Amino acid sequence: MSNDVKLTKLADCAGCGAKVGAGELAKLLSDIKVHEDPNLLVGFDKADDAAVYKVTDEIALVETIDFFPPIADDPYTYGAIAATNALSDVYAMGGEPKVALNVMAVPEDMSSHVVYEILRGGYDKVYEAGANIVGGHSIYDNEPKYGLAVSGFVNPKKMYTNSGARADDVLILTKALGVGVLTTAAKADMLSIEEMSVAEASMMTLNRYARDIMVNYDVHAVTDVTGFSLMGHLLEMCQGSGLLAKITVNNIKFLSTRVFELARLGILPAGMYRNRHYAEKYVQAEGVSREMSDVLFCPETSGGLLISVAHDDAQHLLAALQANEHTANSCVVGYMEKQDIRNKDATYIVLQ
Repeated sequence: MSNDVKLTKLADCAGCGAKVGAGELAKLLSDIKVHEDPNLLVGFDKADDAAVYKVTDEIALVETIDFFPPIADDPYTYGAIAATNALSDVYAMGGEPKVALNVMAVPEDMSSHVVYEILRGGYDKVYEAGANIVGGHSIYDNEPKYGLAVSGFVNPKKMYTNSGARADDVLILTKALGVGVLTTAAKADMLSIEEMSVAEASMMTLNRYARDIMVNYDVHAVTDVTGFSLMGHLLEMCQGSGLLAKITVNNIKFLSTRVFELARLGILPAGMYRNRHYAEKYVQAEGVSREMSDVLFCPETSGGLLISVAHDDAQHLLAALQANEHTANSCVVGYMEKQDIRNKDATYIVLQ
């Protein structure tokens, strides 16, 4: 296999678009009994970003794993994006990653240089995060896959979950949307190198910088926006908190105006349809264009943090985020309000 192979051509799905849908995942896990342990603060039954296990009153272990098929043709870039995405779950809990293990699958005939570059991309991002790669596991597979198992620490009294939002909280998103559409267009050779570079730069930006800023403010809930889309991850926040989200779609930032042109042409990842099938019944989108709605249901590989912050601190947090070059695309996308949750099929998100 040549070194200049287009990695994205080796995979049916790209990046977080390969995730099992939220609805299907819930069915798969529904009958699995959760072991009771008072020190297990967050387990898989919480639909949160990572597991959290209390070690002492001041220290809790944060555990997560994430890997996916190629999202970029350049192997170094692919490795860097996959690592950035895997680290993100620790940041969403308010934690700091410390050690990581490589998770890798490669075709037997893949060039050793390509494998090396994927791993180098991952190593560089883990070191940027202030953590270390300490080993890992690899297998042969027809389709390349790469990611990390990450361990970090958080003070259990200061950790965030996706279910702690409060009424009147303001919702801030720290990255622009559109990765799902742009990477799908790239697989179809419909995107320029410059346009793809914008998407790749966003995906390679660690959520470390947003995390380091938000811990200084009155933040109540956090999740990262990845494979389940803005709508899917916001829905989990709303259901976990028992609140309604009002989203002002014109406030949301996008990586390119071409995102909507491509969406109108049907250049959408398969994950969009899975996300829509799962979450659409909980979303009121009257008056919102179909292409806008489609983009909001698209998987976002290595997306930003969605932060639910106290109203009085929102503008201060936003200003601090926008003043940092790594989080300059942060924007207020809406707010949370009280919701009547007696009806399990209630509307949890209103797009306006």
